[in-house]
Amino acid sequence: MAYTLDEKVAFITGGGSGLGAAAARRLAADGALIAINDLNPDAAQKIADEVGGIALPFDVTDSEKFDAAVDECVSQLGRLDIMVNNAGIAPANVSEKIELTMANMNARMSGDISKLEPMNYLVDMSDADWDRMIKVHLYGAFYGCRAALRHMQPQRSGRIINISSVLGLYPSAGAAHYSVAKTAIISLTKSVAAEVAGLGINVNAVCPGYIDTPLLTPFSEVLKAAIVMRIGKGRMGMAEELAEMIRFLSGPESEYCTGDVYPVSGGYTG
Repeated sequence: MAYTLDEKVAFITGGGSGLGAAAARRLAADGALIAINDLNPDAAQKIADEVGGIALPFDVTDSEKFDAAVDECVSQLGRLDIMVNNAGIAPANVSEKIELTMANMNARMSGDISKLEPMNYLVDMSDADWDRMIKVHLYGAFYGCRAALRHMQPQRSGRIINISSVLGLYPSAGAAHYSVAKTAIISLTKSVAAEVAGLGINVNAVCPGYIDTPLLTPFSEVLKAAIVMRIGKGRMGMAEELAEMIRFLSGPESEYCTGDVYPVSGGYTG
């Protein structure tokens, strides 16, 4: 059976590039009307123009602007059926410590633990770095779920897709704030799903592995190569591959899926 998203309205945060843009293209290809959020107004408008949707740029950590944007989406497009909470940021100082990371890796491989040097990822992390990471990912997903439910509950239907990460399943050294935020998104997803399952609203989480998007810009080529060594497929994923999972969870074919977590990692071993 061929399923479409005709007359469905999707709101995608962080939709100006990478996974969000790929999801917008994929959902639009099956007939959905798209509202694109991004912190960058030009990026949001570019993708909105491409898919024939509307641009609603704002910072997802601002709950009032989030609520207003979702209300505006419903005002312009008539309803809200799909919320994709995708907006995210990467740890900022990954490449700065790559040489020490590799030296420690070599020490471990040689069995000489005494040569390990402190990474100081957590020690050097500022309050501002911690707060920003948690707010963009976890608060952004919370605000998105809440704003969506205000419209989905009265119509007793909807799909919410929260983008977590394999680091939410396998927390990583050097990314405590990112791992904590992504793990919390999984808990948020399960809690909200349990609350609204009887109202015809499905809430699921997707846990991407390492996907070749602008989010990995801070990563050096050496670090990327080290990551690929831990991926069964032998390569990073493509945004379009993740978009297929988002498409599945957005449509009627995933009717029995809620409160579930979907890793799309290419066999990443953690």
